[in-house]
Amino acid sequence: MANHGFPVDRGMAFAAQFAGVYLNFSPADAQSRAGKLAAFLADGMDQQMGWDGNGKLAAVAIQPYDIEATDANDAIVTVAFQTGSRRMMLSVPIYYAADGAGKFVVSGRPAILPAPGRADLPQLAKPENDDAVAAELKPQMEDFFKNYGSGDTTGLQRYVAAGKSIASFGGAFTFAELKEIVVPVGGATREIQVVVVWTVPSGAAPSADPNSTDPNAAGARLEQAYRLTVEKQGDKWYVDDIRGAGRAVG
Repeated sequence: MANHGFPVDRGMAFAAQFAGVYLNFSPADAQSRAGKLAAFLADGMDQQMGWDGNGKLAAVAIQPYDIEATDANDAIVTVAFQTGSRRMMLSVPIYYAADGAGKFVVSGRPAILPAPGRADLPQLAKPENDDAVAAELKPQMEDFFKNYGSGDTTGLQRYVAAGKSIASFGGAFTFAELKEIVVPVGGATREIQVVVVWTVPSGAAPSADPNSTDPNAAGARLEQAYRLTVEKQGDKWYVDDIRGAGRAVG
């Protein structure tokens, strides 16, 4: 869509900042909200922008989503946000003063809209797995991810291809389990996918009670999917590269 010379990125940022104030209200902060909204509103506009002072609304994950510029000065920005379990949109009309000062103002009432629904994800055929190579790779991948998590540079380099360098987590996570490995049929170089379970430190002080079941004191287990390029040299596989896996493994 043509932008008619309208400064798209700055306009979207302005609307998203406005949405962060507009979409969060409660009676206790009505005066504070009005003061914050004043920075966005044209003279003479309702200080509460149509809110009657009752009830509460809380919005998070506020992000610019789309913009429709009708000329060099006017645009309608769509902002995505989350409230409770719902994804929603806010349409914000804004005006740009094309005088070189980079000034914007909200030019009309916003409109809350439902967000688009989820896309249907087509099912893909499960890839043919090379079970023999998967069994061969599994213990090497377990050791690789132990060192990848701990930050043991010497230990990690034993599994990294010559001339390659892979940064580690430096102890931020602890390897718990290699849950799944998918190895396509191929030659000496393969692009494999793995599901790894990390233990995430809780940040809480250890409990003095060894029988404590406090969930806040235990490290979380978090499953992550990775895609690795591995190559075989002699009787051992080495990692060339590691990235996010993308589509679900298997």
